[in-house]
Amino acid sequence: MAASILSNGEVLIRLALALLASAVVGYERERTKHPAGLRTHMLVCVGAALITLVSIEMFPADHTKLAAGIVTGIGFLGAGTIFKDKNNVRGLTTAASIWAVAGLGMALGEGAYFITAAGTAAILFVLELSRIQKLLVNSMQR
Repeated sequence: MAASILSNGEVLIRLALALLASAVVGYERERTKHPAGLRTHMLVCVGAALITLVSIEMFPADHTKLAAGIVTGIGFLGAGTIFKDKNNVRGLTTAASIWAVAGLGMALGEGAYFITAAGTAAILFVLELSRIQKLLVNSMQR
């Protein structure tokens, strides 16, 4: 068996940060009563980080082999959150937030801490922006 590329401490740090970053996003979704909340976002992010970490260990020369599978798989998971009825489509933002936290998990699996911090802030900004947009639309309709 080959020596591990990453130390146990580094693996734990990356997974802990995946839990933290996705918990922040998941809490926002939970707080605003959306279908995919804290646990879903945390599991998606940690799962993506785990797969990325395994890929680094299994394929050190080209550890990007599993990244496409993550993106595709999460796309299918997100698609399950989208519902259409008559003239309304619901769940697109939830699907996008699930896909985005998978990206956070992949970044953390790679050890890209700044990208993760900036990505988390950007995701939260967009989610908050949509809430502000709804408030403005509702106030204009009154």
